[in-house]
Amino acid sequence: MTVLALDIGASKFSAGRVHAGRRVREVRQVDVPRESVWEVCRALLLEVAGDETVTAVGIGSAGPVDVPSGVTAPLNMPEWRSGFPIVAKVQELFPTAAIRFAIDGACLALAEHHVGALRGVPNALAMTVSSGIGGGIIVDGKVALGRTGNAGHVGHIVVPGWDTPCACGGVGCVEAIASGMSSVRWARAQGWDGNTGAELAKAAHIGDPIALAALERAGTALGQAIASAAALLDIDMVVIGGGFAQSGDPLWTPLRAAAAKHARLEFLHGLRVVQSRITNGATLVGAGVLAAGHATADVMD
Repeated sequence: MTVLALDIGASKFSAGRVHAGRRVREVRQVDVPRESVWEVCRALLLEVAGDETVTAVGIGSAGPVDVPSGVTAPLNMPEWRSGFPIVAKVQELFPTAAIRFAIDGACLALAEHHVGALRGVPNALAMTVSSGIGGGIIVDGKVALGRTGNAGHVGHIVVPGWDTPCACGGVGCVEAIASGMSSVRWARAQGWDGNTGAELAKAAHIGDPIALAALERAGTALGQAIASAAALLDIDMVVIGGGFAQSGDPLWTPLRAAAAKHARLEFLHGLRVVQSRITNGATLVGAGVLAAGHATADVMD
């Protein structure tokens, strides 16, 4: 019998088998295509499952989502943007399996709460800063889902000083300013000739002025958003993972400075902002926790 975890990311699908101790092994990954998206996802799940009987699948998806109806509608996936019934489709593949579904930010929070920096922390925020920005909220030791499952959508906190359009249709969202993709777009508009967030971080570390400005811009916006979220949620710890979060001091120095500047209420004194210790696939790890059933008591309906 086999338990699977699936991560529906903005640019990649990842899937693996969940083993004892909530470890996800035998991971496979594919790029998300612009067309025939479900066919690619389906083939990945079948490849990972092999000939085994699948008893449970945990799905963590980029949002927005509608957890009660089992629908995902990722902003950066045009073919699914109007809503795709992911739970029903996975159930068709594995008719006897228990299907558990959550937004990627909730899975991130589950991963950090079970095996990462938030073990034993009852009130906190987990964030991912990668091609997009997402998050999950822990309140009184439980992961908050919200009415539709979208609680923790911190990428759409509006930060002051920018009027950058966001893919959600709004203006000034932190995701539109500080994600890896957004930072690369801004840097290229200033004359930088790279293509990825990793390249941007590398350029910043060797002193490229445009790359340094891009990461300072991103870090400042992230720090502002973190201060706002911390005040709203009354938390004292934020953990940040994701590929772009690994950009080092050019990102983290302005991030911490902006968070300290804006988090001035007395109950926010001592706010801790730390980098995730889960270096590979935190959403997939959280989906594995979800699939294995360990999260039942940890999710706030």
